This record gives sequence, structure tokens and C-alpha cells, in this order.
Amino acid sequence: MSKKILAINSGSSSIKFKLYLMPEEKLLISGSAENLGSSTSQLSYKTDKTSETRQVPLKNHSEAIDQIIDILMSSGVVKDKSEIYGVGHRISHGGSYYTHAVAVTPEVEKRIDELKVLSPLHNPNGLAGIKAFEKFLPDAKEVVTFDNSFHHTIPKKAYMYALPYEFYEKYQIRRYGFHAPSHQYVSEKARELFGKEKTRRMITCHLGNGSSVSAILDGKSVNSSMGFTPLAGVVMGTRCGDIDPEIIPFLEEELNIDSHEMRRIMNEDSGLKGLSGISNDEREIESAAKNGNERAQLALDVFVHSIQQYIGAYTTDLDGLDTLVFTAGIGEHAAYIRSQICKNLDYLGVKIDEEKNKQNALSIEAPDSKVKVAVIPTNEEIIIARDVMNVTQQQ
Repeated sequence: MSKKILAINSGSSSIKFKLYLMPEEKLLISGSAENLGSSTSQLSYKTDKTSETRQVPLKNHSEAIDQIIDILMSSGVVKDKSEIYGVGHRISHGGSYYTHAVAVTPEVEKRIDELKVLSPLHNPNGLAGIKAFEKFLPDAKEVVTFDNSFHHTIPKKAYMYALPYEFYEKYQIRRYGFHAPSHQYVSEKARELFGKEKTRRMITCHLGNGSSVSAILDGKSVNSSMGFTPLAGVVMGTRCGDIDPEIIPFLEEELNIDSHEMRRIMNEDSGLKGLSGISNDEREIESAAKNGNERAQLALDVFVHSIQQYIGAYTTDLDGLDTLVFTAGIGEHAAYIRSQICKNLDYLGVKIDEEKNKQNALSIEAPDSKVKVAVIPTNEEIIIARDVMNVTQQQ
């Protein structure tokens, strides 16, 4: 029997949503609430018949969810709230507690709240979304998809940090990896499109305001650039990525600030935004760089270089490379960034066709490239919807 499943992807100031008819995976409506808590907040949605964008003052995630449910009703895709069988939520950090999607329980909510210190930009908002849907859709079954679950196959030699071992035993300090639904979706899609043999050794680059690179061997994650928290890895929109850990106490002492303020700086004031002094939006930085802004160009160069370093390292983990995949906002749309990243990968056999690259084509490799280079739009929400079906069928 077909069921209507709502997939919710809560960000720090946004909520993306998609309503599917499952198991057919038919998309009924998609949309987003953007810039929550600001004067420019807006709601947009699209069905196969209509689309609309409206400016709506939305103070928080709860208000946005109330409006999203109203859109589902007013658009006609849902006539009664009871038609929504289940709601799936993407939660950033599940720690070592969860290696797969789980049904929402008071204990799960408690764990998500405890882990907010490790993902301060996302876990609190994800939990707010869960609680809001408990209020607005009390009869719907709620399921959580964790952002690190796909990476539970990373081997111990790759996820351990060289700290005293008791820190791992007592506090579970280790590499977790994130953006799991995205890396899972695009790696599965690549295997479907190009065949298992051509995608056996694959590197997936999820590049957006949050960015991460993963090594996928025979469909399983064996390494990923984000670490104990989503702060580690490549340079991001507002996050610093990898830095010398000694910088942290040094700046706390020099600036006379505490760990909370230092954490805020690394999460909110760093990355492309901190380097460029302009924005965390790659499009704005690229435009400024073209107009001669040296700091903007530096920000792009550092961003690209950090990704190249991980691609090189992960090729070693994979003992070669068959397919390189770009996805997410920057990965799917920024031809300049893809071109710059691939420029220094000749030694791996990576060559791209610049015309195909400018068109954001599915396959952008040159005819003589030894490596498949693909641009695959991510779909984290379908992974979430599938998880809802799988978990609820097991109950």
C-alpha cells in the first residue's frame, strides 16, 4: 500500500522538504523555508502543476514547519494531515550510538540533545524540527537519519586519532564523517549509471556551504574528511576545516576568549567567509575574484587546494581511482571550482572537457581521461524517505 512520506532536511537557518509517495518514490511536492530568523525569510514550493515563492516572516524552525504543513494542505497534495504516514529527519550527529536510521523515541531525542556540542549548527535545529512535528503531526511516525551513519564502515586505522586510547574508550573521540545521505545517494547513483566495475574506486565531493570528501570502495565508505565533528576536513563556507590544534589555545590566550567563543569563530566566522572578508557564498567570492579582489581569489585557491589534498590522500586509500563525483550546491553548479580542482589531477589520469564542464553535464571527463568525472545532483531526501519506510516496516 502506498504511503505519503515527508522528508525534512533542517539546516542552521533553513528547512528543505519533499513529500514522496512511497515505495514508488514519486515526488509530490518539494520546497524550502530559507533565511529563518531574518527579515528576508521566505517559503517556496513546487509541484508538477505549480510553483510559488512567498516572503513570510519566520522567526524559527517551529514557525516554518507550521507554514510548510499549511503549504502541503493548500497545494492539494494532502487533504488531511492524517495522510502523512511518516516524517523523516536528517540529524547531523549521532555519535557512536547509531549506525543506521532509527525511530524517534525520548531516548533518541535525549542523545541528539547531548550531541549538540559536537554539531552546534545543526543538531539543535534538527531536534527543534522533530519536536515541532510531534506537535503538528502527532499521529505520523517519526524516523531519524543520521548524517554519519553511512560512514560506519570506515576502518579503525582511518577513524582513530592518535590521542590517549582511553579518550576513545571513555568519550568515543574518533572520526565519524558526515553528509552521509548525500555521499550514499551519489555513490549509489554513480554505480547505477556507470556500472559497478567503473565505480569500484570512487571519490565523492560534496561541496557546498558545508563540504566534505569521501572515499568509497565497492559501495562502502572507507574514509571521509569530516571528523569528530563537521568542523574538520576541507575549507567550508564559514567553517575553518583542518587547522593546527595548537592555534586554538593560542588564540584563546591572545584574545582572552573562552572555548565557546573560539568554537563560534571556527564554525561561523571562518572558511571562505573569514578568508575573503566578503561572504560565505562561493558565487559572490568568485565574482569578486574576477574583478581583481585578491583575498577573494586567495579564498578560492585555499578551498580548491584543500579538496585536492583529500583527493590525493584518498586515492591512496583506494589504491587508485575510477570515478570522481561532484555534488551539492558548489559541486553541481560551480564549473570554475571543478575545473581548478581537476587541473592538478593529471597524475591520476583525470582530464575534463571544459565545454561539458561549463554545461554542468553529467559526464565532464575528456575522451582520453582514465577517470570518469561526473556531476550528480544529490538527493538526500530520498535516502531519508527510504529510511522511514525501512524502519517503520521493521516495527
